[in-house]
Amino acid sequence: MPEIIAGITIPDTRLVQEATELVREAADDTLFDHSRRVFLWGSLKAAARGLRVDPELAYVGGLFHDLGLTAAYATKDQRFEIDGADAARGFLLDHGRSAVEARAVWLAIALHTTPEVPLKLEPEVAVVTLGVETDVLGLDLAEITDEQRDAVVAAHPRPDFKNRILRAFHDGMADRPDTTFGTMNDDVLAHFDPSFVRADFVGIIKNSSWPE
Repeated sequence: MPEIIAGITIPDTRLVQEATELVREAADDTLFDHSRRVFLWGSLKAAARGLRVDPELAYVGGLFHDLGLTAAYATKDQRFEIDGADAARGFLLDHGRSAVEARAVWLAIALHTTPEVPLKLEPEVAVVTLGVETDVLGLDLAEITDEQRDAVVAAHPRPDFKNRILRAFHDGMADRPDTTFGTMNDDVLAHFDPSFVRADFVGIIKNSSWPE
């Protein structure tokens, strides 16, 4: 029987089962439970907003969105969001989903730390950002009932989550600080490392090769 949490059905398919196994093996409890909550919050908010979302694609988007923070999938030369997006695209193509569908999930993950833009794209893109903004930032919690919130957190608890997720962000990006330029992720590195120097956009413009 499919698992149902807060009225959201976890698709009982091979694709979903293998996505769960992959992320469960790669991620610790903090990232795994966070990723499942992202799927659940995103699905609840999408439903409340009248968005029709492919549940398998939403699930892979939610489960893989922070995979680039894990040792098994992190690279050294690109943003962690792109690491997870690349992994999700390959996984979906290997499981018979179309290139268009895989690209939507790629965009969902690659853009999930970029405010506003994902919400203007396909529902399969928006649903991941809706879930992330709920779980990490606590945005628009009024769209979720107390009963739904209690059911999700009972299934996937949040012990010391604020501190643990910040530490997970830092640990996944500390050895590639240049990849945080232009994103909110440099806030995390600056929080943990007072010696961290952010790249300055104005300085880059003024010191460019152009003479004027």
